[in-house]
Amino acid sequence: MSATTSVPLLRRVTPGGWAATAWLAGLLFTVLLRVRLPGQEEADVMAGVVILRWDGITMLLLATALALYGARLLSRRPAAGLRHLLAAAVVGSTPLGVTAIPMAQYLAVDVALYAIAAARPPREARRALLLALGVLVAHLAVRLLAGWSVGTTGALAVALTAAVAWLLGRSEQQNRAHAARARAQTAAQAVTSERLRIAREMHDTVAHSMGIVALQAGAARRVIDTRPEQARQALAEIETASRETLAGLRRMLGALRTGEPDAARSPADAGLPEMPGLAALDRLAEITAAAGVRVAVHRVGAPGPLPQDIDLSAFRVVQESVTNVVRHSGADSCTVTVDHRDPGALLLTVEDRGRGTAPEPIPPHDGTGYGLVGMRERVTLLYGEFDAGARPGGGFRVTARLPLPTGATAP
Repeated sequence: MSATTSVPLLRRVTPGGWAATAWLAGLLFTVLLRVRLPGQEEADVMAGVVILRWDGITMLLLATALALYGARLLSRRPAAGLRHLLAAAVVGSTPLGVTAIPMAQYLAVDVALYAIAAARPPREARRALLLALGVLVAHLAVRLLAGWSVGTTGALAVALTAAVAWLLGRSEQQNRAHAARARAQTAAQAVTSERLRIAREMHDTVAHSMGIVALQAGAARRVIDTRPEQARQALAEIETASRETLAGLRRMLGALRTGEPDAARSPADAGLPEMPGLAALDRLAEITAAAGVRVAVHRVGAPGPLPQDIDLSAFRVVQESVTNVVRHSGADSCTVTVDHRDPGALLLTVEDRGRGTAPEPIPPHDGTGYGLVGMRERVTLLYGEFDAGARPGGGFRVTARLPLPTGATAP
């Protein structure tokens, strides 16, 4: 079995499975200590009288049953599982003829402490640690009251391992919480950054449209008396440009622009038009090929005129998806499909045959985009649908469906 397949297999083992394994390993170690192994003149630990009798074996079997049942409860009822494992440690130590609970009998308890500290609330985790340490203290107290010898040093060593296991579990929980906060912060930052970029692009679109309106209005004013037909044509173009701009603004109502200054164009836009659209996909494929990834662009159906905001957003989704193929997939090629067959929507698909994984969210890279979170935000603002995930046959696929306003496509 390779290392890449063994690691996921280990991750599938439940805490209860690890606790059961720890108990059986501790039991085997206990037996080996009391047996003369090859190369030894005598066993490391002399076997107690009770362990060799039927009652000693019965107690060990009872302790094993308690431990296995506690391990089974550990995932569903951690506190109950820990109590059973502690009872197993006490019962299993009784026939060994020892002065304190051995470390081997506390291995399963250590696993349980780690699991509880890593997954449960802090108060419950503290109670679990106090209970585990309390059992060790109570075991010593009972022996003292009975007038028996006490292995204080051994008990302290066992208590130290329990505390270390608990601290490791708490550290794991804190690391997971920090990672979750970092992912949430990155996702929020990606959404905000993408909204700002959309707002800047919308600003450029509106400025361009208003420039056309101003030019046509000036031309109409100059010829309205001498060439009324030309003036009417200019007014019609003003009306068309104004309606398209207002429709785009309504679709982008959620993307509010702040006072942040305009950002410079990203390196990924080098060689592309100032306001690229789907017509620039072939140029994007050439740029990507220079980076070592071949892009095959397939257009399905008859393309028609698109509103500038939808055309630009469709290009940005494809651009970011192709960039992610170059950066994350390890594939040497990908396929871009632009489907115009639905008169009410534009369907985009970008897929590759790489490793089939992509970070979520993909963090910003060199200003070229904002990963899956940014693409989802851009499509959502256009009331579209977005999906990204591993392909069944391997690789990764991104799909986006952008609804088109009535009359946006050619009949």
